[in-house]
Amino acid sequence: MKKSAYWLIGIVLVVVLAAFGIHSISGTQAANKSKSSSILIGSQGSDIDIWQHIAKTNDAKKLGLKIRVKNIADGVQLNKATADGDVDVNAFQSWSYLETYNQQNKSNKLAALGTTYLEPMGLYSKKYKNVKDIPAGSTIAIANNPSQAARGLVLLQKAGLIKLDKNFGYVGTVKDIKSNPKNFKFKQIDDTTGPRVINDVDAVLISNTVALEGHLHVLTDSIYHEKVDQSTKDNINILATSEKNKNNPNYKKLVKLYHKKDIQKYIKDKYYGTKIEVNKPLSYLK
Repeated sequence: MKKSAYWLIGIVLVVVLAAFGIHSISGTQAANKSKSSSILIGSQGSDIDIWQHIAKTNDAKKLGLKIRVKNIADGVQLNKATADGDVDVNAFQSWSYLETYNQQNKSNKLAALGTTYLEPMGLYSKKYKNVKDIPAGSTIAIANNPSQAARGLVLLQKAGLIKLDKNFGYVGTVKDIKSNPKNFKFKQIDDTTGPRVINDVDAVLISNTVALEGHLHVLTDSIYHEKVDQSTKDNINILATSEKNKNNPNYKKLVKLYHKKDIQKYIKDKYYGTKIEVNKPLSYLK
């Protein structure tokens, strides 16, 4: 009888321990699954609002993604946090910004996950309705921010007003102007003051974020603006992650999520169509 009792107790213990082990394994798997589908996105400016909205959508739920959004205002710090793994993915920068960061941080690089939008820079004037009407000797205001200044100069070249050196780069300056047939003068300004100086110069280059804050619509108020083509590919915004995480399947889902029709409708309505969707393969940027 005692032996039978011991055997029975032993069998019960084995069953209980086995059940506990299975429960622990399944619990661990569930925790890992939950952890893998939870994504911290670092962002700034209007992209914060966009991703906070996306995080609440049914589209995100259907893809099994739990998205948290963190505001990190400094772009270099945000990229460093992403490269270090403190932030999973970031949404704020252009392709050229990422390329410049990688050139300066070769041991801790970032990788693009996919394209999101182009926010066009525009050339604005209260005096002239067409770029061809801007007379010789006119003053054009340009940002004192190196990357924005370079972007503005490329836009002026695209408009046929100047020609740049063939090796013009991401942080080129007015010194790299090869031809200036109308002898335009360039006035450097803080890139946030464009709308305020528009009456003081013949024309001014303004980024779209600043233009919107100054109640200017790039598609209707500018006399010339960027379009989605190879000349503006460097200015296309992207989602980025650390190099080691570039193949993470959940992170890649964010690109698909961003381009969902209802999400694009929200972005178009909220920003008056000035964030132009760019759904291109990464090979388009290279």
